[in-house]
Amino acid sequence: MTTEQALLFGLLALMLALFVWGRIRYDIVALGALIAAVLLGLVPAEAAFSGFGSTAVITVALVLTISAGLTRSGAVALLGRRLADGSLRVPRHIALVGGIGAALSAFMNNVAALALLMPLDLQAARRARRPAGLTLMPLAFATILGGLVTLIGTPPNILIAEFRARELGAPFAMFDFTPVGLPVAAAGLAFVALAGWRLVPARAEEEAAGGTGDPFLAELVVPEGSAAIGRSVPELEAEADRAGLAILRLVREGRGIAGAALATPLRAGDVLRVEASAGGIEDFRRAMRLDFLGGSDAALTEAGARGLRVTEAIVTEGARIAGRTAQAVGLGWRRRTILVGISRRGRRISRELRRERIRPGDVLLLLTPEDEAAGVIDWLGCLPVGDRSLAVAETSRILPAAGLFAAAIAAAALGLVALPVALGAVVLGYLAFRVLPVSELYQHIHWPVIVLLGALIPLGTAFETTGGAALLAAGLVGATEGLPPWVVLTLLMVVTMTLSDLLNNAATALLAAPVAVDVAGRLGASADPFLMAVAVAASCAFLTPIGHQNNTLVLGAGKYHFGDYWRIGLPLEILIVAVAIPAILVVWPL
Repeated sequence: MTTEQALLFGLLALMLALFVWGRIRYDIVALGALIAAVLLGLVPAEAAFSGFGSTAVITVALVLTISAGLTRSGAVALLGRRLADGSLRVPRHIALVGGIGAALSAFMNNVAALALLMPLDLQAARRARRPAGLTLMPLAFATILGGLVTLIGTPPNILIAEFRARELGAPFAMFDFTPVGLPVAAAGLAFVALAGWRLVPARAEEEAAGGTGDPFLAELVVPEGSAAIGRSVPELEAEADRAGLAILRLVREGRGIAGAALATPLRAGDVLRVEASAGGIEDFRRAMRLDFLGGSDAALTEAGARGLRVTEAIVTEGARIAGRTAQAVGLGWRRRTILVGISRRGRRISRELRRERIRPGDVLLLLTPEDEAAGVIDWLGCLPVGDRSLAVAETSRILPAAGLFAAAIAAAALGLVALPVALGAVVLGYLAFRVLPVSELYQHIHWPVIVLLGALIPLGTAFETTGGAALLAAGLVGATEGLPPWVVLTLLMVVTMTLSDLLNNAATALLAAPVAVDVAGRLGASADPFLMAVAVAASCAFLTPIGHQNNTLVLGAGKYHFGDYWRIGLPLEILIVAVAIPAILVVWPL
């Protein structure tokens, strides 16, 4: 191993460890690794930011913008309106919702597809009085699987296509992924609809549906005139039990009170930390005439005159509030909104709520002005729990939105124009027909993903040019010496899929692609089946809630624990390998 290779492997190992640790946002980690690689001489200074001009990065940004336009036009919402009736049995419901989600994900960002369907799925669960956890994870998995079907369905496909163009002279085309991705997606959807949902832990089935069903940690303050004044915490237990509420702590003048001191009478200004469902918190608050902590802030005076609304929202990866506190984001003074409660499945919250850092997957309980709830949730970058009014969609823009996109896909598939150019024309058309206002043109691009891709592409090139990929390929081929090439292909797919369960799927694809090409060369085989195996495997992260943004998105709302994912994900990943390898060998022979 050369000095360059040792330095690069060490840098990549540190970067991957920070990805798994998760305390530093992945785009910052990737950018830091890129700068370190330049300073160490592993990446030429003139090529440091070449990744940001990559067609793969541009294509991802365009797909995100077009996804927002399709959603805003109401074209996508038309497909989902019948989902919230709650009349279908669970297998048929998952097949319908998951099928629509998979179809959408083939042509738009899969996170956007889940974001659109998730509130409808939650509403259907409430109407059917079944736990949302039975259907949310299958829906998340279905939207991930749908991305396998086309070039633009998922970033790994776009990156692998560009890598093939650089290495072999031509990229994969729009529907080159379909002969493999479609049977894999169909098999996966059939599994989650027929059997996978039955593997959801029994505890979810024992809980009544309603909202997310999660208990929220909330803080209630005792105001002047409250019915709680003069009564002790034990004397409030009967009313708390009626509301299904647990009183966790009494805070007076910033200090917690416990033990025998809880028998002292409450007075104005005391704060009760409680845990209950959204409805339970509101029932107890009204019965005791309590206020939400911060509810008397001047910022809410005007809103209070117009009426207030308690609403639930799910924090997405990349949301404005993710990684920040309600106080830091200015929730009160910017949007006249109070963070009433936080539900974080399986995690304790010890800080004051407005000073607690919010994490992706958290479910927030918000007190908003009556007519601004949807706007506040959009501003935060979160998802509503429940049906969002479809009246906000610009339904008169459905035809140009869908027509322009369909025309671009057809032109690219027929080879009339390059895909990035076709997608760029769609964005311009959306502006011309006011599907998207100019003011929102860049708002829907997930910039952390763009920075991640732009930073990782030069690192991936360095991984190849320094011989690091060849070194790993030699080890893989040596470990499987004497075995048929299809066994090596299967092993490569399994290793890539395992990495993707811990890392960002784009990072996994960029690191595995050069290894795949080198392995194919050493075996004297075509590189195409190995690249296709990497593309499928990098997108199939089902064992953990951190493997894919969609897994994280349903964590809180579905009441899942970290270990719940492998129960469904492990048999699903085995099924995917079993279906994908024969399909690859038939369509892309060794």
